[in-house]
Amino acid sequence: MSAPSQARGALRGTSGRTIVADRAATVVLWALGGFVLLLLGAIILHFVIASIGVVSPSFIFGDPSDTELGGVGPLLWNSVYMLVLAMLIAVPLGILAGIYMSEYAGDNRVTDTIRFAEEAISSVPSIVVGLFGLIAFVNLTHWGFTALGGALALTLFNLPLMARLSEQALRAVPADERSASLALGATKWQTIRHVVLPLAIPGIVTGIILTAGRVFGEAAALLFTAGLSTPTGYNFGNLNIFDPKSPWSPFRPATTLSVYIWKTNSEGLSQFAAQIGDGASALLLGSVLIFNLGARFLGRILTRRLTAA
Repeated sequence: MSAPSQARGALRGTSGRTIVADRAATVVLWALGGFVLLLLGAIILHFVIASIGVVSPSFIFGDPSDTELGGVGPLLWNSVYMLVLAMLIAVPLGILAGIYMSEYAGDNRVTDTIRFAEEAISSVPSIVVGLFGLIAFVNLTHWGFTALGGALALTLFNLPLMARLSEQALRAVPADERSASLALGATKWQTIRHVVLPLAIPGIVTGIILTAGRVFGEAAALLFTAGLSTPTGYNFGNLNIFDPKSPWSPFRPATTLSVYIWKTNSEGLSQFAAQIGDGASALLLGSVLIFNLGARFLGRILTRRLTAA
């Protein structure tokens, strides 16, 4: 066999192996994607079925009770309130940190150390963050158990993640976009505001969703900072944020839905513990899904408007 024939044969063999490997990788990736969707569907289906007969308007908006099924209205409000409070702190700081790390800070040992610290803090067990929050935001400040203390503890836990994801989203914007903006006479900050940030919105929204999911589902850190009491009788007409009895105040205990699920099932004092757990879990899961879909929808709208796409 001549040398050209051997070369063509080797090329066909290599091409065939590449095609087989590509198809195998495609099948594996599709299988993994299908498994993830199947797992999510199974979790949703389980809690939907388990919550039938439990979730109702009275359960969603009613007060908890020790003698009957009761409701989770104040606890659901605390979960949403804690989410908003924590995100108001973590998101702006995380985006600003991401801008600094991606656009201004150079690649050196200091920035490498900062990135390592971000990853290390993100992997710290939440119970440890809760114990630190107990010392810093409960004992040292003499605030006691408050929503603000819980939000600050959650910020310590989630800010590194938000900053790291924001940095990655900003770095993913092609350098040509920056160069074109600068070539037209825009300053560096104008380029960041009007070019880089709008193009990075999808990645930043993903970071917000991941951070919000951790806030919604967090329990351990809030046990030691936001309190474990069972709230009832919220007066939403009391708009005084400095009144500890007002549901709008950050200076009050704020037991969230996830903490209440843990409390109800760990104490086992209520005969309705299983029903409360199923109904509250379904509400918590539904809230996370609604927030995720809403955040992605809002991100698409912002991207279209800011980039005129």
